Amino acid sequence: MDFLGFYTGQIFDAYEWLGCHYDGKQAVFRTFAPQAQKVELLMNGSVLEMNKAHNGQFFELTVQDLSCGTPYEYRIHAHGRYTDHCDPYGYYMERRPAHKSLVWNLNSYRFHDEDWMKKRSDMKNKPLNIYEIHAGSFRKPDDRPDSWYNYEELGGVLVPYLKENGYNYVEFLPLCEHPSDESWGYQTTGYFAPTSRYGTPAQLMQLIDRLHQNGIGAIFDFVPVHFAMDSYGLANYDGSNLYEYPSNDVGRSEWGSCNFMHSRGEVRSFLQSSANYWLKEYHFDGIRMDAISRIIYWQGDERRGVNSNALDFVKTMNNGLKQHNHGCMTIAEDSTSFKGITADTQKGGLGFDYKWDLGWMHDTLDFFALPPEKRKDAYHKLTFSMLYFKDENYLLPFSHDEVVHGKGTIVNKLYGSYDEKLCQAKALYLYMLMHPGKQLNFMGNELAQFREWDEKRQQDWYLLGEDKHRLFHDYMKQLNVLYLSEPAMYEEDYDPNGFDWADCHQEDKLIYAILRRSKKSKLLAVFNLNNQMQDYSLALPDVSRAETVLCSDWQCFGGWTENGKALCSLHGDTLQCTLPPYCAVLMKIF
Repeated sequence: MDFLGFYTGQIFDAYEWLGCHYDGKQAVFRTFAPQAQKVELLMNGSVLEMNKAHNGQFFELTVQDLSCGTPYEYRIHAHGRYTDHCDPYGYYMERRPAHKSLVWNLNSYRFHDEDWMKKRSDMKNKPLNIYEIHAGSFRKPDDRPDSWYNYEELGGVLVPYLKENGYNYVEFLPLCEHPSDESWGYQTTGYFAPTSRYGTPAQLMQLIDRLHQNGIGAIFDFVPVHFAMDSYGLANYDGSNLYEYPSNDVGRSEWGSCNFMHSRGEVRSFLQSSANYWLKEYHFDGIRMDAISRIIYWQGDERRGVNSNALDFVKTMNNGLKQHNHGCMTIAEDSTSFKGITADTQKGGLGFDYKWDLGWMHDTLDFFALPPEKRKDAYHKLTFSMLYFKDENYLLPFSHDEVVHGKGTIVNKLYGSYDEKLCQAKALYLYMLMHPGKQLNFMGNELAQFREWDEKRQQDWYLLGEDKHRLFHDYMKQLNVLYLSEPAMYEEDYDPNGFDWADCHQEDKLIYAILRRSKKSKLLAVFNLNNQMQDYSLALPDVSRAETVLCSDWQCFGGWTENGKALCSLHGDTLQCTLPPYCAVLMKIF
């Protein structure tokens, strides 16, 4: 290991030296504990004293004749006491509530995705349609309804579903080991250990391999801000605040966890190595980084000022991950208005490829929650994001955070009766696809699920047996297929020439018209977000033909309009439409 690089926060491969390295017969154990007086390895009922290594701040021991899967932990003595910890760099752990690390050979699986790995990219000018899932509650096995699919079994269910439904990427809620199901993985104890809830490291590798062989990318949800306080984890690891801040003012997060101290080089190397590990060893294609507002500002509070050390860390990490992993992407979950999240670090930016547009999400859902008579005053909630969409590379999220904790599901947030909600949700999702930016939907949204997400229950798949939800699901599949096949919807996402308002001044009618273009095609979408049928005309002087591609009110999607019927037609240089309530129409124009 490059020890200078480790201490100065420059390396991305600390896990290749630290941790447990097993070759099938013997294992070498190493841990970093600079304030420890003594470190012992606990294994198979034995207490084995470890030797100091390098400059005395590391401890190591070689043990012969070990079996794969043997539990172990470190007993760290400091200040006249000791605490038993799992291995911070351990590759695998016991299933909770047990918490010891497990001896594991990381090279036990061979990938078969060479073609995918050579061709993958950051998808800037390509369609990026992400399905966000929680592995434990996507589906439950019929014969084990109180358990979960393992990683291997999940692939057999998930891959065909993604392909059928038009998603070309999947984002997993955190898969690092974590003690509490209710944390969804956001309070971590094993930054190099895939959670054993769903199987072995080899099974997770097989799942990613299977996704790639079917043309689907995988994104890893990563938590670089805070970690679980459990005594066997990183907290007070060597009797000191090795990973966390010594002051509770900045050392504790709002979630009751410990904040990483990003000014320490050893912490930076730990986190950078973890992120790189998931990309390199497991072949994940991207890293979604959680709670970036807490990286930018102290405790996420702009009034407390910018955390310059944390910003330096994230710039270094983004640059290094891309240097080490061809075609990977990094995504910021960030709610601030801080400039340059997706700008190149050489130009003063943070170097992310994408930023979640949470402002768009809130404005859009706030608008659709209003009754029509109040939408007139809020008309420009749907146009405001177009004023800033060029500032960053945005990704439009309807994520897990919006369908839990009393917030209601996406469809249930919308105004009106059951039928009105379903009708408006179809218009909402076409608006989302026509808006510049990449796409992310949380599982269950495509079913128009009314029940909030619960990590203990699978999605309400029974809804597909009910006509209204089945037809809504068919509509979502058709939208996704169109998105993947229509360059105008994605090719110029971050180019001002790729988008225009054809009409955004129909405050009284609540009608909008959006134009998207690429080098090969043009699309026009017209939205009637009123509860009244309305006639509408739009001047299109340079258009000779308008061909209807999709109408949210077609009977095949649960509407009232005859399938295939065009509600808009071109008369000379004017498009004339008769639009049912809450209807959206998509056309190709020539």
